[in-house]
Amino acid sequence: MLRGARRKFFLAGPARRHRGRRFSRIRISVLEIPQDRQRRRATCERQNISLVNGKTFRWSGEYSWDLNTRETRSIALNVFEHFKPILPESYRQTDFVLLANIAPSLQSHVLDQMERPRFVVADTMDLWIETARSDLDALLGRVDLLILNDSEAREMTKETSLIKAGRRIRKMGPRYVAIKKGEHGALLFGEEGQFFSCGAYPLEDIHDPTGAGDTFAGGMAGYLAGTVKKVNFNDLRKAMIYGSVLASFCVEKFSLERLRSLSMEEIAQRYETFKLMSQFELPE
Repeated sequence: MLRGARRKFFLAGPARRHRGRRFSRIRISVLEIPQDRQRRRATCERQNISLVNGKTFRWSGEYSWDLNTRETRSIALNVFEHFKPILPESYRQTDFVLLANIAPSLQSHVLDQMERPRFVVADTMDLWIETARSDLDALLGRVDLLILNDSEAREMTKETSLIKAGRRIRKMGPRYVAIKKGEHGALLFGEEGQFFSCGAYPLEDIHDPTGAGDTFAGGMAGYLAGTVKKVNFNDLRKAMIYGSVLASFCVEKFSLERLRSLSMEEIAQRYETFKLMSQFELPE
C-alpha cells in the first residue's frame, strides 16, 4: 500500500493487519519499507517478511444497512495463491498458534512446521467452506479452537440452529468452537456439552466493522498466550470477553485507527464494564 511519498507495507489482507494486535502489547503489522533496495531487503529479512512480486490479497464485500451482516463480492488471492511460507526456527516452538483466515491447505502447511504447539486456534470463512471443504475438514482434527461467524456455521452444517451447528462442528474435530454473531455477541461450545454465551459491548455508532472478527480472534488468542499455561473452558470464556472488548474498539473508527491509540487502561475499564453489565445477580 502506498501512502504519499513514503512506502508502507501492510501484511496481506485485513486479517493480517488486525491479527497483528496482541493483547499483551500493541503491535500493529505495519512496516516502513525503505526505498533503497538493499535496505529494503535487510529490513524484511529482520522482520521475517517475504517480498514477492505481484498484487497483494484483496477482499471486497457489502455490508447490510445495520452493518451486522456482510456479503462477499470478490476475493483475489494474488500472491497468496502460490505462497508457501517457511517459518524461521524461532517461530516453530511457539506454544500458542493462531492460523489466520486463509486457504486451509496453507494453514495446514504452517501447522506442519510447528513443534508441539500447546493450543491451536484457526479462523475460516465462507470461501473455503465452498471451495476447499476437503482441505478444511482435514485441518479441523488438528485444531483446538475453530472460530467462524454465524452464517458460516450454518453454511458448514446446513443447520439453521446455531446450537446444533456448534455441536455438529465440534464433532468434526476441534475441541472447542466459537461462533461470532456480530452485534449479538458470540457462542462457545466445549467438551461434554459445555456452553457459554456472551453479548457484545453496546455501541451507538459503528464506523467500520471490517476486521472486528479478526480482532476478536486475535484478542482471544493473545489473552490465552499471555496469561494461560493449560487452556480449559473457563479460560476460553474469559478470553472470549476480551476478544469482544477488543472488537468493540476496532469498529469505533476506520481500519486500524482506533487500535493504534488503544491503551491497556481502556481495555481493562471496558472489560470491567462488560462484566458488570453481564451480571444478573448483584451483591446486596
